[in-house]
Amino acid sequence: MTTPYTILHLGLGSFHRAHEAWYLQRLHDSGDRSWRLVAGNLRNDQPELMAALEAQHGVYTLELASPAGAMQYQRISAIAQVIRWTPDLAGLIAAAADPATRIISFTVTEAGYFLDPALRLDTAHPDVAADLHGGFNTIYGALTAMLRARRAAQAGGLTLLCCDNVRGNGERFHLGLAGFLTALGDTDLLAWIDTHTRCPNAMVDRITPRPLPAVRARVQAALGIDDPCALMGETFAQWVVEEHFAAGRPDWERVGVEMVDSVVPYEEAKIRILNAQHSCIAWAGALRGYTWIHEGTLDAQIRGWSHDYVTHDVIPCLTPSPVDLAAYRDTVLERFSNAWIQDTNQRVAADGFAKIPSFIAPTLHEQHAAGRTLFHTARLPALFLLFLQARAQGRIPFDYQDQAMNEALVTEILGAADPVARLAAETSLFGALAGQAVLAQALRAAYDDVRHAYPESAQ
Repeated sequence: MTTPYTILHLGLGSFHRAHEAWYLQRLHDSGDRSWRLVAGNLRNDQPELMAALEAQHGVYTLELASPAGAMQYQRISAIAQVIRWTPDLAGLIAAAADPATRIISFTVTEAGYFLDPALRLDTAHPDVAADLHGGFNTIYGALTAMLRARRAAQAGGLTLLCCDNVRGNGERFHLGLAGFLTALGDTDLLAWIDTHTRCPNAMVDRITPRPLPAVRARVQAALGIDDPCALMGETFAQWVVEEHFAAGRPDWERVGVEMVDSVVPYEEAKIRILNAQHSCIAWAGALRGYTWIHEGTLDAQIRGWSHDYVTHDVIPCLTPSPVDLAAYRDTVLERFSNAWIQDTNQRVAADGFAKIPSFIAPTLHEQHAAGRTLFHTARLPALFLLFLQARAQGRIPFDYQDQAMNEALVTEILGAADPVARLAAETSLFGALAGQAVLAQALRAAYDDVRHAYPESAQ
């Protein structure tokens, strides 16, 4: 039997196990076992879960819930090896240097690229600065060590595959890595990477909430298996990847992955329709005291705000498109209404300071350039401002997490004589539109509109 090629995945979070690993499992189930997954964490995250996953030899149960509440259960065995975390990342570095490894995949997320609006690496950020002195706090520090080992082993080229929701993720990652190596002065490794690696853009989609204890209980009831690594997701899944690989890839088309020349139209539809709507519903729902995303989606007013944003602003900006945008809008809202997913507002509301410039601001810019109203899109940052005000007043019942947030900036915005005007002037959120009267006026009208839905909010 031919030894399978390896995909090394960095980060054993829920999304990877419900998405990339699931797709490879489908390929295995079809009889194609020419690729396998090896995976481990870059940080000592969830050590108890990782120990359990290692003890189960990478096997776990995935529960998939349809909007109607139909449950499917699948045992996932595509992860052939769980690499135990060590501070020096020795196991991951060795796997990266193995000639059988042909793809290294990872999820960075919005704030993890450490790029400024001009797409330059923020070398002053403490995590980046620490990695420039040999640390492994960022994807750049970790992959630099792995790629050095691979080059030294003469193990050949490979593909560096981003699996997150960031626009142009492959291009952004390459820019960040190039900036990191330039700051290090390692031009030899940079030249090797440019010759031997590829960084395709990709779009991923499957709602995967943090696993709750009820998932483990349902798996035990359904299958008779006590699985501490069980997790759940929705039945819907999508993966669109550019055909830009250095050393081969799995035959993903057989299991529904869309291999395309350009991911841009699919990516724009997903980011602006799904991701931006998700944030809108999470901020609005949290303000109304809801715990779950489906509660806000089923709230007629919140659903109306979300629907209007897509219908009046996003669809005109993205037309023409290979995606049926109106149908996609409706499918997304149906997915968000899935009460069985139990996706929390806490999870989705996070990282607003990274999501506004990435998910929301592009529509504001394009609406303005086309001479159209900004009102419906402006509702989203207006809701975020109300959310920040409620957080400051202790009215958000969860810990808000935001890697890109500067607490001093939040204090400055909320303490301003006119918080709306101060928010509208924030360049890190709105780029060239910041400070322009058209944005300030739209944001004020939207803020006044949504504030009336929350009588307890600051007047």
